[in-house]
Amino acid sequence: MDPKDLIVAGSVAVTKQGARLGKGGGYSNLEYAMGREVGIIDEKTPVVTTGHRLQVVSNDIEMKIHDLPVDFIVTPEEVMVTRSRFPRPKGIYWEILEEEKVKSTLF
Repeated sequence: MDPKDLIVAGSVAVTKQGARLGKGGGYSNLEYAMGREVGIIDEKTPVVTTGHRLQVVSNDIEMKIHDLPVDFIVTPEEVMVTRSRFPRPKGIYWEILEEEKVKSTLF
């Protein structure tokens, strides 16, 4: 596969600091991790999310080692640059994956 220039990750909620909350399945995080594993994305690949202004929250969203932060938030009204300081996943963290996801991830 060719290297990717941009990642678009869905979010239920996101902070202006770049923390994001997905739907809870972890699939955006896992897809990013798989891309890192095979070398088609790296820590400099921009990560964007889209949504309504109401999805941009001021309260903290807990970020874990496998969670993917965003660099940009795009709403109908504006584009926000997060300047996120959250670390990005370096790859797949096999030890924390549920068994079903391990089976579906073997590539």
